[in-house]
Amino acid sequence: MDDGFELDKMHDIEWHKSFVPLVGRILRIEKVAEEILDQDLPDGSCWTLDSFTKAFVSKLKSVAGEIYGLKSIAAYRSGLEINTNVTNQDAEEGLGQVLLARKPVRIANKNLIDYIFLQSLDVAQSYDLPMQIHTGFGDKDLDMRLANPLHLRSVFEDKRYSKSRIVLLHASYPFSREASYLASVYPQVYLDFGLAIPKLSVHGMISSLKELLELAPINKVMFSTDGCIFPETFYLGAKKSREVVFSVLRDSCLDGDLTVPEAVEAAKGILARNSIHFYKINLANSVISSDNNLQLNVIDDDLETDVSFIRIMWVDNSGQHRCRAVPRKRFNDFVSKNGVGLAFATMGMTSFLDGPAAGSGLGAVGETRLTPDLSTKRRIPWSKEDEMVLGDLNVKPGQAWEYCPRDALRRVSKILKDEFNLVMNAGFENEFFLLKSITREGKEEWIPFDSSPYCSSSAFDAATPVLREVASALHSMGIPVEQLHAEAGKGQFELVLGHTICTKSADNLVYTRETVRAIARKHGLLATFIPKYKLDDLGSGCHVHLSLWQNGKNVFMASDGSSKYGISTLGKEFMAGVLYHLPSILPFVAPLPSSYDRLQPNTWSGAYLFWGNENKEAPLRATSPPGTPGGLTSNFEVKSFDGSANPYLGLAAIISAGIDGLRRHLSLPEPVDTDPNPENLQRLPISLSESLEALHKADFLEEFIGDKLLTCIKAIRKAEIDHYSENKEAYKQLIHRY
Repeated sequence: MDDGFELDKMHDIEWHKSFVPLVGRILRIEKVAEEILDQDLPDGSCWTLDSFTKAFVSKLKSVAGEIYGLKSIAAYRSGLEINTNVTNQDAEEGLGQVLLARKPVRIANKNLIDYIFLQSLDVAQSYDLPMQIHTGFGDKDLDMRLANPLHLRSVFEDKRYSKSRIVLLHASYPFSREASYLASVYPQVYLDFGLAIPKLSVHGMISSLKELLELAPINKVMFSTDGCIFPETFYLGAKKSREVVFSVLRDSCLDGDLTVPEAVEAAKGILARNSIHFYKINLANSVISSDNNLQLNVIDDDLETDVSFIRIMWVDNSGQHRCRAVPRKRFNDFVSKNGVGLAFATMGMTSFLDGPAAGSGLGAVGETRLTPDLSTKRRIPWSKEDEMVLGDLNVKPGQAWEYCPRDALRRVSKILKDEFNLVMNAGFENEFFLLKSITREGKEEWIPFDSSPYCSSSAFDAATPVLREVASALHSMGIPVEQLHAEAGKGQFELVLGHTICTKSADNLVYTRETVRAIARKHGLLATFIPKYKLDDLGSGCHVHLSLWQNGKNVFMASDGSSKYGISTLGKEFMAGVLYHLPSILPFVAPLPSSYDRLQPNTWSGAYLFWGNENKEAPLRATSPPGTPGGLTSNFEVKSFDGSANPYLGLAAIISAGIDGLRRHLSLPEPVDTDPNPENLQRLPISLSESLEALHKADFLEEFIGDKLLTCIKAIRKAEIDHYSENKEAYKQLIHRY
């Protein structure tokens, strides 16, 4: 409750506590300043800026533990164009002008108001209190031109206030779109659309909320009735807000922007949850009592939302997904900034043992920091009380550890950008088996849940409950699904993702694998991305389509039909580098011994070293999907990539090879557009041993991947070779790891 009002017959805060679980006080800073200046100093001296500042700041600090936020009405007095560099001299002069007027004091001098605002923001930030700011429409003493929240950009961009939390009130009407923009680009900016409801017409209320949600994240938008003076305003605000929120979110569902469950979550956030988080309201053990002694126990704030754990995920150097789960409060209070400790050994683990490989350089001594990348935080669709976020491996916050796969991909992507002004886009085709459990002779076995042929509609029908839920879950996380179909293996399916910048594409792939496995498990099935589930059936790949972009334009594709094969010179040199180095980068994209059981002739997996135009037997395939201009090629596919590969390392190795091709201006040989003839073509490595030998001979990767990470990867691959050569049946257990 804003305590800046002075009304007849106004009940105090204590009176309200008999009706609601919690009543919190919002302190209006201009009123505090005016009340101080209305008083005389004990020694009879005049107020100076120093004495006023000391009294004002002391007052704010003395009540910081009792209030839930500060509020400024600078928009009413001098406008929102706050001068973040106002000098003490200017403020002192402003104070003098204010004191020349009669009491009660009314502060209207801009320099003094700006000074008071900045002093208050300092206190709010140091005590982790939010600051409410009146923006947009109001009474006639407000200059609407100066109430536009865009005037506050100098505050938002000032590094001194980067940790503040500011909420723009009243939907900033009629500047709702401007407010939405500010909330989308400045992390400290939040929005409240109280007063706009119920003051505007119904159309105006709906229009204003829609404009707020055009850019602003939903978890930054909140509602307050802004009811005051008349009890009816509380009622109308509460009633109309629900109607308007329903109308706007219903339209979002009809437009396909949100699913119904997402809209329900959005409504919970807008009407309650976002405010609880923003104002750090703790409802633990709160009680509502009335004349009938009715009591209502309210859930503890830690459980107020349906998020109880946040999983911090990483992919190790053997390609396995791992996670640490942290309670939400612990995550928000500490882990989001500092991460969690992780033993060095975790990045040296193999597919068969949770222990570091010999020669990896990693062991029992040492600990890295698993730091969440908050831009990747997502609610888990199949476990809505939880969230997940991808983690970086850091020496300390902001400093990457040399064994971090995500950073390896960022590093090589930066080299590609800095040297050639190029960005690589990637889109993955995920092949996987759906298996069901049976018991045979007292032992559990996993067999295909279906035996239908390639692209069978009956197989799709059988798997529809799983596939529909997978597609819906991915959609809710913003991951585009382009196609789904039954593959040629028994119980095998393919899920095709849309292309995007390679770092995000790798993130999407990790979340996709997690989604498929979790939802299959929910339906009593096991989904596995292992490259070779059974030696007598087809393998599963994770083919990746790659293109090069420059200033938003696909420059892998030639600019016109005059280029041979429709590929630009840049595209041909990059692709030539990947083709030339393919044998030595296979340990990154096909990292298990069983990966090479998949890479066999006549299985459309690419067994020989060549490239082709739309040739399914080529390990590198130039493609012209529907929509590509005639005679042009939009991307090329690397078919060797499989589901056991760490996507960050795999893409990093491919970019490294492509950069080498660009630097050396390598020539792309003629394509093979027929079935490959083994007599004329070089066989790709037939085992992980052969590809590891090729990697040992390659000297170009050290610059890109780094010596320590490269040594670790080689050691893990060597351990895989030794283990599976000695344990012929051990590969069967990999369905539980990939």
